[in-house]
Amino acid sequence: MREETLKSLFPAMVERRRYLHRHPELSFKEQKTGAYIADELKKLGIDAAVGIGGNGVVGTIRGHLPGKTVALRADMDALPIQDEKTCEYASLVPGVMHACGHDGHTAVLLGVAEYFSTRRETLQGEIRLIFQPAEEVCPGGALSMIEAGALDGVDVIYGVHLWTPIPVGAAASRPGPMMASTDEFFIELSGRGGHGGMPHAAVDSVVAGAALVLQLQSVVSRSVNPLDPAVVTIGSIHGGTAQNVIADTCRLAGTVRCFKEETRRIIRERIEQLTEGTAQAYGAGATVEYMTGYPSLVNHPEEYERFREVAERETGLSSEHSPQIMPAEDFAYYLQRVPGCFMLVGAGNPEKNAMYPHHHPKFDIDEKAMLHAASLLIAMAEAYQESSI
Repeated sequence: MREETLKSLFPAMVERRRYLHRHPELSFKEQKTGAYIADELKKLGIDAAVGIGGNGVVGTIRGHLPGKTVALRADMDALPIQDEKTCEYASLVPGVMHACGHDGHTAVLLGVAEYFSTRRETLQGEIRLIFQPAEEVCPGGALSMIEAGALDGVDVIYGVHLWTPIPVGAAASRPGPMMASTDEFFIELSGRGGHGGMPHAAVDSVVAGAALVLQLQSVVSRSVNPLDPAVVTIGSIHGGTAQNVIADTCRLAGTVRCFKEETRRIIRERIEQLTEGTAQAYGAGATVEYMTGYPSLVNHPEEYERFREVAERETGLSSEHSPQIMPAEDFAYYLQRVPGCFMLVGAGNPEKNAMYPHHHPKFDIDEKAMLHAASLLIAMAEAYQESSI
């Protein structure tokens, strides 16, 4: 019955996803997206609170039978990337596109909303629909939604990510730490500018910056336990204005990914120590701005086991044990407050050009994955309610 109903709702999911893909909005700017979601929920007769934690929307479906409160979450922001696809639903906004599947997540949750909205008489407890802004940019939208009360009274929470590295027809998760924490750092090295032909009369900030980039590569290899996954990446280095001018400043920016808080602390300390020492060795000054971002996403073992039981039995998806992965997710904040599970749903299919990595300008999904994601979320919610009777 569930699968037949979802198949009838699938065309609307596709239509909504393609509308959102054509009209993306960046993090913290999702006003029109939020209004669109609220309007769709209103059409379904679902109470919707708007402007939650910024541009977030929270829909509430109350069943006629007693039960727990299950929260389901979708993120809805896009990325500052130019869409290079050639299809009828390509982004109409220059320099902005849904390159991570959040349009699909939103369409999936609206489909789930439509499913449960017609089942109030047999629905146990409450379904809380959380449409979250700003997942892509720290500090993210999850914390502000939590502070605004989106999790008040919630007993469990589930979320999905349409994931092109996994083929359509499969889903993956794991108990404990699954996705990495993420921090950002910005370093400015200050030297003394001068003529390119007279380096002895200057302090070359670019040379100091280049040396620091190499020094920072030793943090993981020499300061972190080899059995603890971690990454330190320098994503940008900027210094100088001309080929014959010694730059007085050089700026570096990077990211840190790991799974343990102790590893996180060690890496920060080593970055600050190496920056100070390297700058001093070259006669330069240095400042470090270190921004602590999302914590590691940690699934609750009991809810992971529910995923393993439900995925194949209720949805026909093959359930896989996910490796730990270095991308980060602010769904981690929800899991720090209430039990839950975050699940990756296969969306990759080369036959439909759905083989590009996330955040790629040609990123796309096999839209059939939305049907699988909706089925999984519904099955998880129903299984939880049945187990809590």
